[in-house]
Amino acid sequence: MFASGVFARLGRSALVAGALLAGAVPALAQSCGDSAQGFAPWLESFKQTARQAGIGQNTIDTALGGVTYNSEVIRLDRNQRSFRLSLDEFMERRAPASFVQRGKRIMAENAALLDRVERQYGVPREILVAIWGMETGFGANSGNMNIFRSLATLAYDCRRADFFTNELFAALQIVDRGDKRAQDMVGAWAGEIGQTQFLASNYLRYAVDGDGDGRRDLIRSRADVLASTANFLRQHGWQPGAGYMEGQPNFARLRDWNRAGVYQQALALFASRLAN
Repeated sequence: MFASGVFARLGRSALVAGALLAGAVPALAQSCGDSAQGFAPWLESFKQTARQAGIGQNTIDTALGGVTYNSEVIRLDRNQRSFRLSLDEFMERRAPASFVQRGKRIMAENAALLDRVERQYGVPREILVAIWGMETGFGANSGNMNIFRSLATLAYDCRRADFFTNELFAALQIVDRGDKRAQDMVGAWAGEIGQTQFLASNYLRYAVDGDGDGRRDLIRSRADVLASTANFLRQHGWQPGAGYMEGQPNFARLRDWNRAGVYQQALALFASRLAN
């Protein structure tokens, strides 16, 4: 899995979109901890708050029943290093030559879908496929960790309790509105979901139904994944027809996808190689 450092992964919207239960978060954060001790009563308090906020009991039971503290998630959170790499090192890890070749094949195989998405949102196919490749190897490595266990652990942890409490509420809402079943909510260690690794709050805000089945499924539906990624960029101000290389109008929009400079440079370079 190519999970990015979670705060580098944040677009501006995710920093302000959270606050699903702004009044409840501080009270929960006060009981945070840095070990498994205290997690169980914290989780029971969170469940009560979720019920009061209108999350369905069945969603709470299926998503949070049996959830335990995950020390591996905390270890991974403390050891994020990928954005310290040089551009060449980052490209070798996240967008090697083999990905360029594979990405071009994927673009040819999905030409009709990419045509439709590009017409609707104005985001060029090579940007969407580059994000897809850099995030999860074109969907091959979306993660296999229980989203609710990861987010509950990080919400309880004192380091960024408020932020991840909001993400946990957002993940519950995804299930509650019927987009995904709780048991299917698996992803990266920091709770990123699907083939382009949406944070739960961004999933709620920007995911669209690209295949017309009535659900927004960023884990299994290729059409939903590509359309939602394009929608995210368009909603953040993507200018159709404008360039995306450094110094061009849409390069700034790459920052909304990921705040790490090396990621933005790599994404633009990868996309340009796919287009040629």
